[in-house]
Amino acid sequence: MGKPGTIYLVGAGPGDADLLTLRAARLIETADLIVHDGLVDASILALARPDARLVSVAKRRAHHTLPQDDINALLVREARAGRDVVRLKGGDPFVFGRGGEEMEAARAAGIPVAVVPGVSAANGAAAAAGIALTHRDASSIVSFVAGQCKGLAEQDWAGLAGKGRTLVIYMGIKTAPQIAEKLMADGLAPDMPVAVIENGARPDMRVLRAPLAGLPDLVEREQVVSPALIVIGEVTAREDVAICALAEEAAR
Repeated sequence: MGKPGTIYLVGAGPGDADLLTLRAARLIETADLIVHDGLVDASILALARPDARLVSVAKRRAHHTLPQDDINALLVREARAGRDVVRLKGGDPFVFGRGGEEMEAARAAGIPVAVVPGVSAANGAAAAAGIALTHRDASSIVSFVAGQCKGLAEQDWAGLAGKGRTLVIYMGIKTAPQIAEKLMADGLAPDMPVAVIENGARPDMRVLRAPLAGLPDLVEREQVVSPALIVIGEVTAREDVAICALAEEAAR
């Protein structure tokens, strides 16, 4: 058996190809094989060389093209065959991207592995929406939470959101009613400002706002679909956010 290839866990950012790191772009352009998520934009995949093999392992709620163990096995098998493999993920590989599991699988198999960070969905979407996740006058703490994890009702979310804090919830659209109920039960005010960012940093991005108590109605009324982030905190209602929204409307 010859020398194995390297598995690169690469962050593709929130969708805009201009937000790729230089290293990510170079690896995409030279990889033998690209194993990519469904959220990776076509403009990013177009950077691959013509003879590269592209494999989609798109994941949606309750439906995975390949289970995670099979993805791990695919990466290891292809690298053992001497191929350099780019595992291309939306956002950052280590922020709700299962990059840690894939890194562990590669190391257990003795395969070289490298991690290339990407602009996270939270950072990219919030910036595109004009929402500063931290602000000297409004927030000095940011928390990231997965909104579809098991045992949601049993978790203690007290202190994650409120005055001086920002809470960013990934994968929370389907569970928005439970999230709002959970946060209010744990002490968050019903009128706490919330922003929902759908398709962040993409041409079809939408930024929708409501008080926490109105979050479930907002998601249902506007028919919000993934990928979308829920941002909760005073930073979502600042005057500079409103100015940004007006500028977006004027540009359309």
